[in-house]
Amino acid sequence: MMGGALKNGIKVLIAEDSRTQAEYLRHILENEGGRVVLAADGNEAWEQIRIDRPAIVLTDIVMPEMDGYELCRRIKGDSSTAQIPVVLVTQLFDPVDIIRGLEAGADNFIIKPFEPRHVISRIASVMEGLTRPDPDGVQKDLAITLYGNTHTITASRLRILTILLSTYDLAVSKNAELQEAHERLAALNEELQKTVQKVKEANDDLLAENTERKRVEDALANANKKLQLMASITRHDLLNQLTALHEYIELAQAVKEKDPARAWEHIGNAELIVNQTINTVQFTEDYQKIGIRSATWHDVRTLVNTTSRQLSLGPIKLENTIPEKTQVYADPLIEKVFYNLIDNAIRYGQKITHIRFSCRIAGNFPTIVCEDDGVGINADEKERIFSYEYGMNTGLGLFLSREILANTGIKIFETGEPGEGARFEIRCPEGTLRRS
Repeated sequence: MMGGALKNGIKVLIAEDSRTQAEYLRHILENEGGRVVLAADGNEAWEQIRIDRPAIVLTDIVMPEMDGYELCRRIKGDSSTAQIPVVLVTQLFDPVDIIRGLEAGADNFIIKPFEPRHVISRIASVMEGLTRPDPDGVQKDLAITLYGNTHTITASRLRILTILLSTYDLAVSKNAELQEAHERLAALNEELQKTVQKVKEANDDLLAENTERKRVEDALANANKKLQLMASITRHDLLNQLTALHEYIELAQAVKEKDPARAWEHIGNAELIVNQTINTVQFTEDYQKIGIRSATWHDVRTLVNTTSRQLSLGPIKLENTIPEKTQVYADPLIEKVFYNLIDNAIRYGQKITHIRFSCRIAGNFPTIVCEDDGVGINADEKERIFSYEYGMNTGLGLFLSREILANTGIKIFETGEPGEGARFEIRCPEGTLRRS
């Protein structure tokens, strides 16, 4: 019963710029007997509607050229197409999405990530509504003000109630998640304030330690900022990865009997997504540790010697020319930086035979240098190797290294000549590299 309208072979137009999600929706609807036509954006969808009228339109909101709101508005604003039901497909991160959808004339919503039964039931509900007269008849326009903006709603009370009820469970769930996140943030902020206050009280009478106190405060504030950034990055990435994983598995199941080779191709893509998800979770564990403990002074020569013993150098010679008692003021995770530099040289140096560490304390920017005689870094990758996006494919070591160093204002750059070896310069602000 749920897919009755689709079993009658109704035509469904899907406007979606993501080919993967469009194919997933097509698979769901065609399995129920629907006839599906795809459009990559709002303009293409509008042309399709003018050529061959569909029974219902499913449209993503965020698309190039013409977005879902505008497509819905155009369909409902044309007397020849106004009766075509439109369902908006959205991740629903903001209440304004609902209001803007109602304002554009949307008949209902499908929330990402979606399950087949929800898609089918939502379409069935919308198609059933076409045969039910509205008990309220024609309604006057309703003006709603939200966040300082006024939206004009022409939908009936029945349609508004239907849409609100269909999204209520999700809204409650998201509100609970938001409340939990707010409480965690409040607790973290309270602990942060207590720590900062203790540091201030301990240093009020110690003028000589003012610089140290400022460093600690900045590190703690930066840690709070990084934790929020981490939550935002990983929530976004995990949502996208799990959605893609779900879609690949569904596609594999759909063709496993008719086209096993294609099914295995989908499984292979799903495995890549799983590996990305594992990297994301591992990144979260490492990233959340940055800035948790106060920065302190570390002996640089000892750091190099200690980390080099943790790796298998094989025939590669490691030369440590950093003078004894050379110290750097950095996050306690500084050891990971030297580990990652040596590990990357071993992994990607190819022809590498020699790694050398040195330092220069004189001048405006005291610098620690790690250089090798491997293949080096291409000019167009010298900055990209430190990015989160690049690290998701090759390892997040350099991204985390830059974040660890940044906690005390230290910067890292790759300045080597391609083909002649990599050269990483760790440039320290004044007062963060010393010889005791």
